[in-house]
Amino acid sequence: MKDTNAIGLCALPDQSGEVRKFSDIVGEKGVVLYVYPKDNTPGCSVEAAEFNSLLGDFRHKGYGVVGVSKDSVKSHAKFAEKFTLDFPLWSDSEASLINTLGAIGDKSMYGKIFKGVKRSTFVLDRAGRILKSYENVKAAGHAAKVLADLDSL
Repeated sequence: MKDTNAIGLCALPDQSGEVRKFSDIVGEKGVVLYVYPKDNTPGCSVEAAEFNSLLGDFRHKGYGVVGVSKDSVKSHAKFAEKFTLDFPLWSDSEASLINTLGAIGDKSMYGKIFKGVKRSTFVLDRAGRILKSYENVKAAGHAAKVLADLDSL
């Protein structure tokens, strides 16, 4: 169940270790929050780089951007530095927000089923209500798709 009140009240540490509230990252219209499995993996690196390259366009449309994973602040700091990311990466080590968003579930690798973080994106309004969600997305080209869809929200 996606508890939108919890999303709007969320506060998690970013890559600098500073605890950031939802209100700190929200743009004039809202936030694009993307959940990803792991720092420095091929798909997650592509996704972060694409969101970063389009960051000015997201901001121009009135949206902040934040990436969320279970990785540590230290891991996020290295990842953000490596790709010179200009948006916050939230460390949700307990997966509280990730669970609230419903972005954890069964995954399969080499025939094994396990619980893991599902690559997902959520467009939220200023109050933290979900306007649009994308589940089990492919990393390449996804940021551009989200950006184009903002015009219809």
